[in-house]
Amino acid sequence: MRYVALLRGINVNPRSRLAMSDLRALLAGLGHTDVRTHLQSGNALFTAEEEPQAADIERRITDELGLSVAVILRTAGELRAVVRENPLEVRDPARFAVVFLAQAPDREALEGIDPAAYAPEEMRVGRRELYVYFPDGLRRPRLPPLLEKRSKAPATIRNWNTVTRLLALAES
Repeated sequence: MRYVALLRGINVNPRSRLAMSDLRALLAGLGHTDVRTHLQSGNALFTAEEEPQAADIERRITDELGLSVAVILRTAGELRAVVRENPLEVRDPARFAVVFLAQAPDREALEGIDPAAYAPEEMRVGRRELYVYFPDGLRRPRLPPLLEKRSKAPATIRNWNTVTRLLALAES
């Protein structure tokens, strides 16, 4: 089975530096094959015979590389469904993003967020994802801080260009 690992907060500041070669070696050391990375922001693809556990990868990253990061896993099929089930129009792929959640979203908590509090940004809830459009870009978005206050589960965000490229790589 082909998997995509999305690491949160990699290479965004000096304390979160992680060479993609180290990440590839770590995943291979866990017995995964066909390991590759995409960009420098913690996107990895690999094949595994048994279902990998995000906690195992997180623990190895901490033990071997000294970083504490959340890892979100999706199969290639799950990533395909994320793209196929997108409920919003992708007007600009660089301003459109998917928030990948470690677990299903708390719909009740999300319903408590007034859309006027983050307008003109838009959000729709998926299975284990949130689809978000940032018409003013990602420099100072209003929605992510609101989401973080209401979410207890790990999450990481990828723009639409990255999501669709990861899917293409997972299926190649």
